[in-house]
Amino acid sequence: MRARRRRWRGARPLGQGGQQLPRRRREPAVKVLNVENMNDWQRKSPLDWQTYVNKQVKVAAAEKNEYEGWVLTVDPVSANIVLAKFPENEKVVISVVLGHAIQEVQILKEADDDMKERLSRLFMPEESKAYSPEELEKKKKNLKTWLETNHIPVTEQGESGGTLCVAGVLTVDPPYGPEECSSSNEIILSRVQSLIQGYLEKQQ
Repeated sequence: MRARRRRWRGARPLGQGGQQLPRRRREPAVKVLNVENMNDWQRKSPLDWQTYVNKQVKVAAAEKNEYEGWVLTVDPVSANIVLAKFPENEKVVISVVLGHAIQEVQILKEADDDMKERLSRLFMPEESKAYSPEELEKKKKNLKTWLETNHIPVTEQGESGGTLCVAGVLTVDPPYGPEECSSSNEIILSRVQSLIQGYLEKQQ
């Protein structure tokens, strides 16, 4: 019989007292998100979350916390809900409910046209108030067409479709400049802001 040759793997390092140390287990190069740890709210799609925008809701969260208000937006990355409340004779109150803490979202009421307008103007920059609705619609369509021409996926979101959602991770609000871009991904945010800045410079 032929003797089996054993491959030499090299000596393991020695610890105190001359004993060999146990081999280290290799860590995986990429850590995969554990979907099992996500709650039902986090598992919803951006289209599902969009159905809650401009609705008055009651949110049940961890540690028996409850929140109530009008849904301004849902972050497509973290699933955080941004709520607005309008106490009588007081300034609007904005609160953020973290996506991982949300247990249930109950819709109480749908916004009428006046409330939709009120919600849409909450974070509208002063610059956009100088534009007519027709001008803002034209700026939105031109930017959307330009992004699609450059093979960048973009959709309209919100009840009136006034916000552009780029690649599902970034939003652009009126009047559709670099300053109106919002995303939790800093790399994508910087890249899209640079693209839009270059686009606007070519329009001048």
